[in-house]
Amino acid sequence: MTQKFDLVVIGAGPGGYVAAIKAAQLGLKTACIEKYQDKEGKLALGGTCLNVGCIPSKALLDSSWKFYEAKNGFKVHGISTSEVTMDVPAMVGRKSAIVKGLTGGVASLFKANGVISLQGHGKLLAGKKVELTRPDGTVEVIEAENVILASGSRPIDIPPAPVDNNIIVDSTGALEFQQVPKRLGVIGAGVIGLELGSVWARLGAQVTVLEALEKFIPAADEQVSKEALKTFTKQGLDIKLGARVTGSKVSGEEVVVTYTDATGEQTITFDKLIVAVGRRPVTTELLASDSGVTIDERGFIFVDDQCATSVPGVYAIGDVVRGLMLAHKASEEGIMVVERIKGHKAQINYDLIPSVIYTHPEIAWVGKTEQTLKAEGVEVNVGTFPFAASGRAMAANDTGGFVKVIADARTDRVLGVHVIGPGAAELVQQGAIAMEFGSSAEDIGMMVFSHPTLSEALHEAALAVNGGAIHIQNKKKR
Repeated sequence: MTQKFDLVVIGAGPGGYVAAIKAAQLGLKTACIEKYQDKEGKLALGGTCLNVGCIPSKALLDSSWKFYEAKNGFKVHGISTSEVTMDVPAMVGRKSAIVKGLTGGVASLFKANGVISLQGHGKLLAGKKVELTRPDGTVEVIEAENVILASGSRPIDIPPAPVDNNIIVDSTGALEFQQVPKRLGVIGAGVIGLELGSVWARLGAQVTVLEALEKFIPAADEQVSKEALKTFTKQGLDIKLGARVTGSKVSGEEVVVTYTDATGEQTITFDKLIVAVGRRPVTTELLASDSGVTIDERGFIFVDDQCATSVPGVYAIGDVVRGLMLAHKASEEGIMVVERIKGHKAQINYDLIPSVIYTHPEIAWVGKTEQTLKAEGVEVNVGTFPFAASGRAMAANDTGGFVKVIADARTDRVLGVHVIGPGAAELVQQGAIAMEFGSSAEDIGMMVFSHPTLSEALHEAALAVNGGAIHIQNKKKR
């Protein structure tokens, strides 16, 4: 007998599993299909983010930063240690244990909420039917009132540097190194490239980042990008902009990479090479030719602002649709879709999705950049506050970077918050909350912030917008 559900979700990443749990909470009979297996061959929920993305990379970033600080930053606090060493397999093992705990946590949440977990490959057929191909090859067709496509994304391969999972690896392989490579190359100075490059540089690798674009982190505010480039260079990352990789040749335990820059063709040799040039949607074998769902030439599924596809009752969320490839965007899209299936009027504010790069210092932003606003002809007032003037940052010996608040010159409404420095992700979230409620810079300036905290930097930057900062000299009079 054919199984029937109110909702079938294909994919159990941060979009799919959150949607499935929310649907079950709202009383929908829900199934979630996932095929990903861990090293032991067991079903692992949580998608790229949990298994080989956001979570494991943060574990390595935190471990490597603690090592770096112990080695280079303890002396200033009066702490002396004998030689500090890093056990790389133990660090990677800890990362794997965290991942295992969290994937098991998602499985427990499915059970607790009554979500039916189905292992295998899901494919959308015509008439909102879903074909489930189980690991043993058996095929079953499931009927659904509603379907959410949440199949996620995979790393982009580039012909000049084919991944061999030994010398040349993608982001997944870079999480599994068992020793620190002496010479590490990273292709791509995006979020993934910078985070993984940072991990191994802190542990002693000589890291070169090859970025084809002339601009560094073009999505960020230019002032922030400039500061970041300066800081990462100081930390020992050799970032080459306008460097387009044209080829690579593996020879024994090293790889020779060829690239072109403004001066012509160059070669450079590495022990390991990470390819981190972005991700592409996983839509191959997801849709039957008569499913009715349309995709563009890059493989993204066409959806409207509410994530509805061209087929009524079929939705797509996360990395397979337009917009930023971010876990939190996928999760909230999942919630929105389920709420709408239930007849509620939910809507995401796509203008206020925060972006974070978890390097040290952290880089985060929400809203628009100063260069975007100027290009749009919007007159703005800008306030900045350096962490060098923050008592809390001084106490922590972490004074690099600044907070920047951009407000409409006419209305004083906050249009962007940009941070590079300690706790950037958390400070930007405070800015996002304020912006969601249509806050002015004056509103933030009138709030009481506890002292001493890093968040006072946001307070002072908001005050600085109108020339009223207390703990720095203001650029203009009130």
